[in-house]
Amino acid sequence: MNMSFALISPPLISLLAGISILLWPRLLSYIVAFYLILFGLVGLLPLMM
Repeated sequence: MNMSFALISPPLISLLAGISILLWPRLLSYIVAFYLILFGLVGLLPLMM
């Protein structure tokens, strides 16, 4: 993975999620759930290896 992509991807994902929530407010619960699941798995991954 390119280092510049790793630095730019979290703000880009946040921006797209924010715009999506503004356009479709019902997406908020799905975006938050996906975020929590994803970062929970990322946090547990080092413990599993």
